[in-house]
Amino acid sequence: MEAITLGPAGTYSHRAARSVADEVTFSESVTTIVEAVANGEYRRGVVPIENSIEGSVTETLDALANYDVGVVEEVVTPIRHALIAQSEEFDVVASHSQALAQCRSFLEAEYPDVTLEAVASTARGVEHAREDPSVAAIAHPDNAGDDLRVLAEDIQDRDSNATRFFAISPADERSDAGGKSTIIVNPNANYPGLLLELLEAFADRDINLSRVESRPTGDRLGDYLFHIDFEAGLYERPAREAVEEVEAIAADGWVRRLGSYDTRHVV
Repeated sequence: MEAITLGPAGTYSHRAARSVADEVTFSESVTTIVEAVANGEYRRGVVPIENSIEGSVTETLDALANYDVGVVEEVVTPIRHALIAQSEEFDVVASHSQALAQCRSFLEAEYPDVTLEAVASTARGVEHAREDPSVAAIAHPDNAGDDLRVLAEDIQDRDSNATRFFAISPADERSDAGGKSTIIVNPNANYPGLLLELLEAFADRDINLSRVESRPTGDRLGDYLFHIDFEAGLYERPAREAVEEVEAIAADGWVRRLGSYDTRHVV
């Protein structure tokens, strides 16, 4: 099976994608990945959904709301950042914006005068470091290869740093089997107690919510939709009943069931 994920080769997304597909193709846009899977060009896409330090990836949230796909697996991988360069003399540190943020304390303490440059991916930062001796990168230490030096390892601010990825599929491959589920709710309404009503549908059935995110719909100022992860499979009666209640509350809008899935841990 072939999957599409964020590139170039060597990104954390690439590491996650290799756990779910034999062949991996690259894109530099989450939206392009989700669109390609929704259109049936690829059976699998792997996109980052949440980091334990920096929180949710908003581009992924918006793409999942705009395209009809399923979630068939969750991949969790620890993030091990290293400082990589040709030498100890550099003026710029290039990496993905989240990687720079995840190493903020290290950079402020050890390299307060360097310029931080946000690029499309951690692997793209490594490419810049290979091309320019004045540039260092932040990426997984394996990306150094034979031509770059690892100047410091495990420079992330927290050792517990990890990222969740969704393995997405065309909508017709969604499943109700799995230990977790995700839905997106656009209630097309705004009144006191609306969010409480949505959450009570799960609380009343003792279903734990592992993530709740609000995002603007883009239609009108003040209109929001909600991404909800909960720890139950849609094959379970309480989960089905909770989602059916949410669908009734959001009758003027829509609810998308992205499906149920299990978790894979990749080191």
